[in-house]
Amino acid sequence: MKLRIKYEKTGVLRFIGHLDVMRLFQKAIRRAGLDVAYSKGFSPHQIISFAAPMPLGMTSEGEYFDGEFNSVTSTKDMMERLNAVLPDGIKVHDIVLLNENAKPSMAIVSASDYYIYKNEECDKDIPALLKEYIEPMMNKATVEVVRKTKSKEEMTDIKPLIFDLKEYEDGIYMLLESGSKANLKPELVVAALCENAGIEYNRYDYMIHRLETYMGDCKALKPLSCDGENF
Repeated sequence: MKLRIKYEKTGVLRFIGHLDVMRLFQKAIRRAGLDVAYSKGFSPHQIISFAAPMPLGMTSEGEYFDGEFNSVTSTKDMMERLNAVLPDGIKVHDIVLLNENAKPSMAIVSASDYYIYKNEECDKDIPALLKEYIEPMMNKATVEVVRKTKSKEEMTDIKPLIFDLKEYEDGIYMLLESGSKANLKPELVVAALCENAGIEYNRYDYMIHRLETYMGDCKALKPLSCDGENF
């Protein structure tokens, strides 16, 4: 049976990397006594895969991973057992049962949205300073930034990858394309706003919180958890 598990990563755990999160859940699944399936062969491992690895330093309430299980109890019971053994900063919010033909979460991710807010350790409130530059930037025909890959740097127009950009509470909201086909990091959008505002860009001047991870077309996005049902 295939399950999709939604969780949050907050607080000081924003400083642990993706591989550590994977190991953390592998241990939590064992400690919770869940009947997870293992691969065959000389070195069997739990059959789990993560949707969209989160960069170091970012918090989120919309993270997902898929897992195969030999047997299940109920959404409520499995959530309670996992949360009982998980550390502060990691909490499971939902578990849904997928049908056998469901595609892996990492293959269907199409967008993510983010809340950009003030870093309380900084004197300046950079997100607040950038708000007035959102509309002028989005009214431009193109929004070009330098994107770095492992092999090169190139100028790229990121405007088609920005589905929404607006003021949100005390910061900035952005809905961006993400996944295997195209993936826009929120840092690049903030960097573009800083350039339009004439403000020197520094990644540590603000905080990033992922709100949700989506699948589907940009005009009909749905959270990854909508691909299954509670049980």
